[in-house]
Amino acid sequence: MIDVITPGIEMNFDVLSFLFDNLFASGVIGGYVAISIIVVNVLTYLYKDNFTQRVKSAPKGYHPIIGALLGVIPGCGGTIVASILHKNKNLSFGGLLAAFIATLGEGSFVLLGASTEPLVPIEANLKAFVIVNIVGASVGMIAGGISDALKFNGINYDMNLHEGDPSSEIGIESRLRFKKTTEKIGLFLILGITLFLTPGSFMALWGGSIASIEDLTVYMCIAMTLVSIFYYSIQHFLFDGHCHSASQTNIRSVFLESIMDITMVITYVFIGLVAVNFVIDIVVGKDQFSSWMTESQLVVVFIAALIGATPGCGGMIAVAVAYATLQDFPIAALLAAGIATSGDGIFPLLAKNKKHAFTITGLSLVIALIVGYATVFLV
Repeated sequence: MIDVITPGIEMNFDVLSFLFDNLFASGVIGGYVAISIIVVNVLTYLYKDNFTQRVKSAPKGYHPIIGALLGVIPGCGGTIVASILHKNKNLSFGGLLAAFIATLGEGSFVLLGASTEPLVPIEANLKAFVIVNIVGASVGMIAGGISDALKFNGINYDMNLHEGDPSSEIGIESRLRFKKTTEKIGLFLILGITLFLTPGSFMALWGGSIASIEDLTVYMCIAMTLVSIFYYSIQHFLFDGHCHSASQTNIRSVFLESIMDITMVITYVFIGLVAVNFVIDIVVGKDQFSSWMTESQLVVVFIAALIGATPGCGGMIAVAVAYATLQDFPIAALLAAGIATSGDGIFPLLAKNKKHAFTITGLSLVIALIVGYATVFLV
């Protein structure tokens, strides 16, 4: 793989070069993201039923530990399983809380992917991934254990929210045909590009590359980003889809949900890279931004926690991109965002138990700020 140079543009801003670099950088990360997501989702699908039976027979005192272990599984599959187990009364509220505190959502795959910045080597991202998961799992077990010990089961809210009225069925058949066609094309393109990028992605981990296809790899990375943005935009805005439906009934559905995961992560990675690079290179300047980042850690931690607490994985991905891109981004902020985020596991919980969803989001945010600020002062 060739190196990506962060656009160094202050006076002469070359828009096309700027977009080209960020499209390529997103595709490079996307290669690792795609491989990781497919492997994790397939393994989660294969062992989900067996794991469910083990949880049913486990003593209640172990539920926070079980929840934390589910949370540290990269992606949102673990929290989806935790939500379903809790809905079926097979996992305690403390176990559910531990899972959501421990999870990094799809932000995991950004840290697991290769860094595109020469100043932020992949080893630093992997070290951060391990640290955040260990701290998140530990905090999740403690918080979940205290919750179960106090028999805390959520705060009562008046959640009489009206569900949407699905009365507009105009053109439903044509929409379904278009959706299926889009899914088939997206599945073929994303899996095809992933297979092409896989050898180079593994070689890049050891600093190697395949010279004979290096130029083609650049264009395939850009194609990965463009196809992902197009696919995710159609699925999200036209068909109101999100990453996980919690309805993995066969291996094809697992691959379709994997494609939705992949395209969502790459889309947000691209948005995050464009925003970060534009602010640093054009609006603020690298030196000034680096100074602000180190002098205002308390503010950065607070903002990162709020961003991480937003429903879905977009916020956590944005913070993970910032950490992987910015040399001086504080790990305390990454920790705060990781603890605050609930990933896409929050969506099935919102659909079935809004009281618990809001309770967990609020508790996670408070705990995230405590851990984030403690890290600032102790590290």
